Amino acid sequence: MIFTVRQDQLQVLLIERGNTPYLGQSALPGGFVRDGETLDEAALRELSEETGLDGRTLHLEQLHAYSDPDRDPRGRVITVAYLALGPDLPLPVAGTDATAARWEPVSSALSDDTSLAFDHTAILRDGLERARSQLEHTTVAAAFCPEPFTVGDLRRIYEAVWGFNLDPSNFRRKVTRTEGFLEPTGERRFSETGRPAALYHRGVASLLIPPLLRSGEVSS
Repeated sequence: MIFTVRQDQLQVLLIERGNTPYLGQSALPGGFVRDGETLDEAALRELSEETGLDGRTLHLEQLHAYSDPDRDPRGRVITVAYLALGPDLPLPVAGTDATAARWEPVSSALSDDTSLAFDHTAILRDGLERARSQLEHTTVAAAFCPEPFTVGDLRRIYEAVWGFNLDPSNFRRKVTRTEGFLEPTGERRFSETGRPAALYHRGVASLLIPPLLRSGEVSS
C-alpha cells in the first residue's frame, strides 16, 4: 500500500478493480510476482506501474504476509504486503487490472461506508498502525516532506498520520534536540504573516533516541 499526505490528510492509493473477483470494488493496488522476480523487485515494479514513481526514492518496507486460506475466492493466494511512504505524491494512473485509481483519505477508506476487496481493510489497518509506530521510533516522517521543509511542515505530517494535533512549541523543542533528525539548511522561508521559518533537510539518523511517543511524552 502507498501512503502520502495531501491537503494535510493521510491518504492511501486505492484502485477500482477491473477484473473478477470483486469487479468494480475498491482495493489496494498490487499484482502477482513474475517469473524471475524477487518480492522487492515485484513491489518496485507495481509501485512504478500504479504511480509512475521510482520506489527507490521513497521509503519502502515489507509489512506482513497474509495467508488465510479463504482470503481469495480464486484459490490459495498468499499476499506479502509492502508499505510505501512519500511526500505529496502525484495523481495516480490506473494499472493494467484497474479501471480507476485515486487517493483516498485513510479515515474514509476505513469507514463503514467503504468496503475494500479481499482482506484489504485488515491490511490497511495494519499498514496504518505500522506507519504510526514508525513515526514514534524512526525519522521516516521526513520522508513525507518535500525538501527543504520547516518544523511546522514536519509537525503537520505527525498530526495527519497520528490523527490529532500537537503542541507546536513542545514538538519543535523535541525534534530540534534529537540528534541527527534534522539538518539546518541555513535558509528561511518567508511568509506574509509571522516570522520567517527555518528550513531543514532530513538528517543522517534513522532511529529516534529517545522515541517521540504518541502519548506526547518523550521516553527517557
